[in-house]
Amino acid sequence: MFKKILFSLTIVAMVVSVYMIFFIAPIPVDPMDAGGNPINFKIFYFHVPIAITAYLAFAIVFVSGIMYLRTKREIWDTRAVSASEAGVIFAILTLITGSLWARSAWGQYWVTWDVRLNTSLVLFLTYLSYLMVRKSIDEPEKRARLSAVFGIFGFISVPLSFLSIRLWNRATVHPVVVGPGGGGISGDVVIGTVLLNIVAFILLLTSLIILRMENEKLAGEIASIKLTTNL
Repeated sequence: MFKKILFSLTIVAMVVSVYMIFFIAPIPVDPMDAGGNPINFKIFYFHVPIAITAYLAFAIVFVSGIMYLRTKREIWDTRAVSASEAGVIFAILTLITGSLWARSAWGQYWVTWDVRLNTSLVLFLTYLSYLMVRKSIDEPEKRARLSAVFGIFGFISVPLSFLSIRLWNRATVHPVVVGPGGGGISGDVVIGTVLLNIVAFILLLTSLIILRMENEKLAGEIASIKLTTNL
C-alpha cells in the first residue's frame, strides 16, 4: 500500500512540476541578461533540484555505510548500493543540465577552469568508481565492507562540490543559488516551482531506491534457490 501511494505521489508531483515549469513559472532571469535564448534558462528549474537530489542520494550512501559497519546488516549495504546507483544517474543529469544551462548563460558547454563544474565532475566520478569497486569484488562481506568505507570517505566530494563556489568564488562563473548570498532564486512562483521540483525528484529518488532494493532482494533469493538446487 505504501509503495502504491509513493509511486502515485511521484507521478503526480512530476507531472505537476513539469506543467509548472513550461506553462506557469517565469524565466528565472532578466531576458536582457541572457546570453542565449532566454527560454533555455528554464532548465534552471530542473538543474537545481536534480543536483540537490544527487547530494541527498550520496548522503544516504554515507549514512548507510556507517550503519553497515556498525551493525553488519546486509540491508544497509543494499540501501547504499541502491542509493549510489540512483545518485550516479542524478549526478550525470546534473552535469548534462548544467552544461545546457552554461551554453545559454556563458556561450559554451564547459568552462574548463570553473571550480563548480570540475568538482561536480569529480563527484560523479567518485561514485562511479564506487560502483566499479563493488563490481570488482565477488565475496559479499568483503565487498560490503570496502564499499562502506569507500562511501564514507567518498562523501567528502559532496560538501566540496556544494561549497566550491563559496570557497573559491574567484574561480567560478557559477552563481550562488542556494544558501547565504544566493542570487539565483527570487519571486514566489520561481521559489515555489523550485521547491515543488525538489519534492518531486526526492520522491523519484525514494521510489528508485525502493525498486532497486526489491530487485536486489529478489536477486539474492534467486541465487539462494540456485545454490540449494545445485546442492
